Amino acid sequence: MFCGYYIIYQKEKVFFVNCGKGEDMATIKDVAKETGLSVGTVSRVLNNRGYISGKTRDLVEQAMRKLNYQPNEIARSLSKSSSSIVGLIVPTLINPYFSSLVSALEDELESAGFQPLLFISDGDDEKEMTFLAECRRNRVCGIILLSGNFKAVKLADFDVPLVSIERTNNNSTVSIICDNYEGGLLATEHLLSLGCRRIVLISGEQDVSMPADSRSEGYGDAMRKMNLEPRIYNATKSMFHSQDYYSLIDRVFEENPDMDGLFVSSDVIAAEAIQVARKRGKIIPEDIKLCGFDDSTIATMTSPTITSIRQPIFEMARIAVSTFKNIRGSKDFPSMSISVKVSLVKRESTMGFSPSNP
Repeated sequence: MFCGYYIIYQKEKVFFVNCGKGEDMATIKDVAKETGLSVGTVSRVLNNRGYISGKTRDLVEQAMRKLNYQPNEIARSLSKSSSSIVGLIVPTLINPYFSSLVSALEDELESAGFQPLLFISDGDDEKEMTFLAECRRNRVCGIILLSGNFKAVKLADFDVPLVSIERTNNNSTVSIICDNYEGGLLATEHLLSLGCRRIVLISGEQDVSMPADSRSEGYGDAMRKMNLEPRIYNATKSMFHSQDYYSLIDRVFEENPDMDGLFVSSDVIAAEAIQVARKRGKIIPEDIKLCGFDDSTIATMTSPTITSIRQPIFEMARIAVSTFKNIRGSKDFPSMSISVKVSLVKRESTMGFSPSNP
């Protein structure tokens, strides 16, 4: 059973919200006792309702600082028909793609006057179902899904805007995906243009259907167009959960000694591929040219830096949040799917080092 604390991330502050068992936290009653004021007076200060003298306000603020009292935004929302809280369900923050996307969403939500309620599912189906129930219980004004398939849930029944990003569309208000097929095509055609002919793809986990599966289709079509045989290896759910693909990459190198090109479905996999190549005495890009996906921060932190397919995460975050702004308070949520363009960012893992390509 889910219990403990939620974490509401906001710019320069964090609200801890008790939703079950956990350590005792200061309450509004504690603040009232510390100040000698009534709970009603303290509540008026917190909600800025009615006339409050400067002396009273200072007294309450001093007590809040002393007790480390944090306003419970969820509790406030329960007395209203709606709130400014947006549920954000994420599979992991270990992968820099997800952490960057969460950061972009946080910025957009704050600018629009929303507060994110972050859940990290670790790819656990039961957790995801529980998190959805918690979103409903806490009367969020919208939900953003970066995790899960939720096949067993009628998402349309939630009566709030529901946005999925790079997830399979399950009747969400807006489904935002990048052009994964084009990304697979761009990466493979780039490797082919550099003379690679024995290109292997390491794809993401295939336990559930995801939009990212189209990357394999783009790769396969580009290979077959050149009368070349696709070589595809799929990661597992446990690898995604741990973000550790080393054993799979090592097997790819072992079983493909003639490999001259490697396309992988994330920059995390690409970074580990550089380690495996070095261990096996292969030089990137001289022996094997390498292309990743996402263009996350890790792509510029390796040696060599990683050529990657860029997902426009800031645009995706903007589209997600603008959905809530445009239809907030409405009971009519038209369903739509939005595809955003990707681009190829060339770096040392395919182009080598040069003054023009630092």
